[in-house]
Amino acid sequence: MEHLAGQPTAPREPGAAWSPPASPDDVDRALRAQGYLPGDGLSTAIFLAIALRRPLFLEGEPGVGKTEVGNAIARWFGSELLRLQCYEGIDAHQAIYEWDYQRQLLYLRAHDRGPGSPIVDEDELFSERFLVRRPLLQAIAGAAVPGAAPPVLLIDEIDRADDEFEAFLLEILADFTVTVPEVGTFRAEVPPVVVLTSNRTRDVHDALKRRALYHWVEHPDFEREVAIVLTRVPEAGEQLARQVTRAVQALRSMGLYKAPGVAEAIDWARALHALGRQALDETSAARTLGAVLKYREDAERARPELGRLIEAAGRG
Repeated sequence: MEHLAGQPTAPREPGAAWSPPASPDDVDRALRAQGYLPGDGLSTAIFLAIALRRPLFLEGEPGVGKTEVGNAIARWFGSELLRLQCYEGIDAHQAIYEWDYQRQLLYLRAHDRGPGSPIVDEDELFSERFLVRRPLLQAIAGAAVPGAAPPVLLIDEIDRADDEFEAFLLEILADFTVTVPEVGTFRAEVPPVVVLTSNRTRDVHDALKRRALYHWVEHPDFEREVAIVLTRVPEAGEQLARQVTRAVQALRSMGLYKAPGVAEAIDWARALHALGRQALDETSAARTLGAVLKYREDAERARPELGRLIEAAGRG
């Protein structure tokens, strides 16, 4: 049986002395201390990504805990989490930098002394003073603190971006260098730890996968999912956590449009506890089904089966 991790420990103080993990077991213990229970192989993949300074590409169904890996590593490191949420149409400027046009306009107005007054120098207007750093530039150009942990760059749902952005990202990850034409070239003194996630809504190009270490994140087995639910919702109690987990895993086998993930199991346990339930019953399950199923068609398909699912969950 998977051992239950305790409540997350306090994150390391930013800038505090840090040393890289010596083994996958070190990674496993560190993540558990932050309330994240890694599955088989994930601790090794994270260890190698840190040791080899390679991006870690996590792929899997929605809700299996891919994004939380980046959060847990940042808490463990005591370093800043720089999250780049990908979406259709995202481009380089939205990921790297943009100019603070409002401040530039105010600056121009403040220095406008009427006809014949000196024109503001363009180099001054397009200087770092007015540069808004987005996650990629923050990760590359952040000030390095000697002995401190590197920043963690989470590039979330890369499968939602288009091919052009993917190619651009591949170039950035090759040498962690960014050029802002008006300012100059920024190079990372300490490369960030990079975690990319994908829900596999489309295939990511092989070139990007080759640049990274790959790991498929599975839904956890029963005992580990119970442990995860209890870690996040300890007040729910073991009986409710086990029944919810068994019911959620049964729902996943029904071929639903959007199968519930671990996050939905946690939400369901939290909702039932908020209603004062210590065990799963059909009435409460029906009333809280929106915590675990997010599509009307899935809910309509599941409702006639709730009695059977709950009976099976109670026997488990």
